Amino acid sequence: MISHSVVRKKKEAIMKMSILKEEFKDETPFKSREEVKTEIRDCGRFAAISQYACFIFAALGVIGDAVNITLGLESMSWFLLAIVAGLNAIIGHMHTVVGKHLFGIEAENKEK
Repeated sequence: MISHSVVRKKKEAIMKMSILKEEFKDETPFKSREEVKTEIRDCGRFAAISQYACFIFAALGVIGDAVNITLGLESMSWFLLAIVAGLNAIIGHMHTVVGKHLFGIEAENKEK
């Protein structure tokens, strides 16, 4: 036998889902092409900052290991931070590449 609270929770979940569907049904993800270009530019900027952070963290790890001192963190921690920053840079670069690729496909389709 299903308890009353379980049935109520299921009804609440269904109501929340229907509200979300109605809320996002007619909305487009972006208002205009300029907003998309701004978003691509922001992703590129984020990727560049993450990439430079990756290089700085890796350099601090190498320097700390070569001199055998602790530069705030152990060398391995700097290398792990460099890996995380590098992965973040890849994410930003992928957004930029995909966005530019889709703009290129759209431009080719307009020419035909």
